[in-house]
Amino acid sequence: MTSTTQTVCPSCGGPISDADRFCEACGAELTPAVPAAATPAIDTDTEPTVELNPGAARGAEALPGPCRSCGGTIGADGYCETCGTKATKARDHFSEQPAPWVAAVCDRGIRHSRNEDAAAIAADPEPGSRAMLVVCDGVSSSLDSDVASLAAARAARDVLAAGHAQGMGTESSRNSAVIARLKAAADAASDAVLANTSPDSPNPASCTFVATVLEGDLLVAGVVGDSRAYWFPDNTEAVALTVDDSWAAELIATGVPRHEAETGPQAHAITRWLGKDAPDHTPRTTSLKVAGPGWLVVCSDGLWNYCSEAAPLADLVRQTAAANANEPLATASALVDWANAQGGQDNITVALARI
Repeated sequence: MTSTTQTVCPSCGGPISDADRFCEACGAELTPAVPAAATPAIDTDTEPTVELNPGAARGAEALPGPCRSCGGTIGADGYCETCGTKATKARDHFSEQPAPWVAAVCDRGIRHSRNEDAAAIAADPEPGSRAMLVVCDGVSSSLDSDVASLAAARAARDVLAAGHAQGMGTESSRNSAVIARLKAAADAASDAVLANTSPDSPNPASCTFVATVLEGDLLVAGVVGDSRAYWFPDNTEAVALTVDDSWAAELIATGVPRHEAETGPQAHAITRWLGKDAPDHTPRTTSLKVAGPGWLVVCSDGLWNYCSEAAPLADLVRQTAAANANEPLATASALVDWANAQGGQDNITVALARI
């Protein structure tokens, strides 16, 4: 985001700058080349300031569940009493399912040391009626991006869920009302990032933002950064609802092949984000009418890194859904597992609505 000296990560050889605390490619913590200035250290391995399970009793989420490796009991020292595996933190892997037809799963992945992705979703009980899906991806080189991304996603979700967009009773005014609400949600997300940024931070917290709103047959998506939204109808062509704010997207627009642009040294350099040093956080929006059944997918680059184009990703989602009885939570979880099986080099978030 700023002009800094470029070098390579000692763990994976990926490009990094002298301001980076973590490698964007593999998540390895980077050792400063020079002694740190005599300023108070900022703890980047923090738990979220927002509870992961708001409905649970305070403090309940701090109690570790069964060991994810063997199912054994986690001891007081934070390690499994059966196999010795260190317990994962609640922030490393969590899910939401506000209604049976909508779900999200957020996972640390394999290579990163912390989960900087976040998801926050809401939905009415009736399938296909009304849903709000928000995904934010914290920028690895910024401090406390794990805290900021979760706060941003929750703040945006709450704005979107606050009321129905009716407009003036016409289709165009209803669409305009939803777009206005999406922009207000991005404002709230930006404010949440700023509220979780140290005023003296050399690398202020920042994250991407993507949100979708389904109001009956109207679907609207808004994006800042390179997290994505897709509409995968059952019987017609897959649709990418968003275009990345990234160096790779700019190369693609000039005619560079997608594979070449998305695997280059600056493939994940974003051109817009939420944060103190953001140039602009107004989301670019897309609207469409939902004419039949399908899957609404909102995800971070931890998923689409391994299947970028809409059509192949649609095939993957449909096949995974079919293997999981079209159940959104099981399907989202299986897609996260698939991304981890491909290497899990980034945090992974998948939010789904079965319409």
